[in-house]
Amino acid sequence: MRLTKFEHAGLLLEKSGRRLFVDPGMFTTPITDAVGTVAVVITHEHPDHWTPEQLRRILDASPDAVVYGPEGVVAAAGEAGIAVTRVDPGDSVEAGPFPLRFFGGRHAVIHSSIPVVDNVGVLIDEVLYYPGDSWAVPEGVEVDLLAVPAGAPWMKIAEAMDYVLEVKPKRSFPTHEMVLSLAGKSMANDRIQWATEQGGGEFFGLQPGDSLDL
Repeated sequence: MRLTKFEHAGLLLEKSGRRLFVDPGMFTTPITDAVGTVAVVITHEHPDHWTPEQLRRILDASPDAVVYGPEGVVAAAGEAGIAVTRVDPGDSVEAGPFPLRFFGGRHAVIHSSIPVVDNVGVLIDEVLYYPGDSWAVPEGVEVDLLAVPAGAPWMKIAEAMDYVLEVKPKRSFPTHEMVLSLAGKSMANDRIQWATEQGGGEFFGLQPGDSLDL
């Protein structure tokens, strides 16, 4: 399986000639190559993780692709006329060659004045865990590769470091970083690398367009 990181939270997984997209939102370059897509996972309804335009581009290229997301995504996408298959924490599905397991349930708190929305973390092929906008730990899973949020209005870097220390992944890379300056990205990467190495893991400072074979 090959992982390609896009801008912000967008990810592409490729396996056996099939594709799986995760969270292609408004900060992610428009998806133009989506032939062979079997599924799209949207962790929650915020527009930096999905837009109707991004989903339509993918579905135009691969009409049989299934979009998965929690109830908030089902409702938001439904308003745009896009069907989403609901998934909840504890669910498992087979999306073509990609086994998916879902964890978590709720977005991290941004502020008491802002409603907390549904959010699911996803374990892909028992290898890559992506928590969406949360610090949900996939209980009972030894995480090979962890996608670590690096910057957001709902987090501070100490939380990301503690999260990595708790999960103890064998490998990690940064995601959710488009809200950071170049200096901010460098600082966040240094902290995530340190936390990853405390558990004996290896950090990969992937940039948009970079790939990693899993």
